[in-house]
Amino acid sequence: MKYMQTGGFQKNPLMRLTIGLTLLFLAGLWLTNLLIFTSKMDLSVASIATYYRGSEADFIVARSYDSMLEVSHSHLPMMAIVILLLTHLLIFAPFSDATKTAFIVGSFATAFLNEASSWLIRFVSPGFAVVKLACFLGFQAVLLFLIVSLAWFLYTSARGERRAQRD
Repeated sequence: MKYMQTGGFQKNPLMRLTIGLTLLFLAGLWLTNLLIFTSKMDLSVASIATYYRGSEADFIVARSYDSMLEVSHSHLPMMAIVILLLTHLLIFAPFSDATKTAFIVGSFATAFLNEASSWLIRFVSPGFAVVKLACFLGFQAVLLFLIVSLAWFLYTSARGERRAQRD
């Protein structure tokens, strides 16, 4: 924990290894998230609305309350933990406070609205499919930025540490 509080994890090769491998797994999360989404619907508002609300013409059953509740039950804590980890590490990265704040708020907001919009599409209006699409793409973009920028930060920290040891 000391390394997380002081930012010293950049100097500890085992912490960099652990965080780097965690980022590798989170890159897999990013990819599978995209693949699961696009395997069930395409990136169109109509397809998203049909997935949640169903279609009698196409014999597609609407998502049930119970199935949506199960998905939310697993997504909400998982996304909170993933975003907490990534945004916590972002605090130590060499970005401005405004950039850090934007990505912290953006990641939590897009993740929450992505989940909430599913419920809104199903039980309020298919018009919320626009929100779902925007938040899904926004969350994927934020998540990709966090994973790549933190991996780059770890890589450059390791290079700087090796350079300092040689000098």
